[in-house]
Amino acid sequence: MAKVTEIAPDVYRISIYVPEFNLQFNHFLIKDDEPLLFHTGYKRMFPQVHDAVATIIKPSEIRWISFSHFESDECGSLNQWLEVASSAQAVCSVVGALVNVNDFAARPARGMTDGEVLTTGKYRFRFCSTAHLPHGWDAGVLFEETNRVLLCSDLFHHDGDVEPLTESDIIERVRKTLIEYQASPFANYIPYTPQTANILKSLAELKPKTLATMHGSSFTGNCERALFNLNAVMKDVLGGS
Repeated sequence: MAKVTEIAPDVYRISIYVPEFNLQFNHFLIKDDEPLLFHTGYKRMFPQVHDAVATIIKPSEIRWISFSHFESDECGSLNQWLEVASSAQAVCSVVGALVNVNDFAARPARGMTDGEVLTTGKYRFRFCSTAHLPHGWDAGVLFEETNRVLLCSDLFHHDGDVEPLTESDIIERVRKTLIEYQASPFANYIPYTPQTANILKSLAELKPKTLATMHGSSFTGNCERALFNLNAVMKDVLGGS
């Protein structure tokens, strides 16, 4: 069963823990005039996510469906959501729309460029291009400017059935998970490229107050410092120079 937690005003974390992977899959619903769902989840998770959304709003009212990059846990049930919400439209990077989503989805996506803003009523979502971070040419994240929530996809990934929201430092959890992954089939899950430091610096400069993490606890506190620390950990563990 999905667990629902409000991690910031009108921002709801819908979490499904998969024991086989020792991993949470988190989806985020932002309640507004034009509600936005960030991460659809896998197709097989659709019933659980749908029922969780229904405890907050009518699923048919969703207007925007967004995600970082084209991957099953990010957008696997996109077409099921487009069927349920007849006015909904996918939101992703321009590259994502042109290369993947417009062929895959039942309706064309809205492709966004770096810095472009989507307004859903009282909330504003700034699209930040993050190519190859966490992974994928098409990658990007959304920054909600009013509550300063960074919907950061796989960044800060850590394992376990952890608390929904924490003020404790999550960096050592991230380090532990990255080290464990390096000795597994998931090695190089997130690449460290010559662009990584600059991308993380640009996200830190947004000064988010909350990190809405796809896998693991969301974090509230000094997110600017957390993003700089993430770069240091990734560079150390993943061998960037």
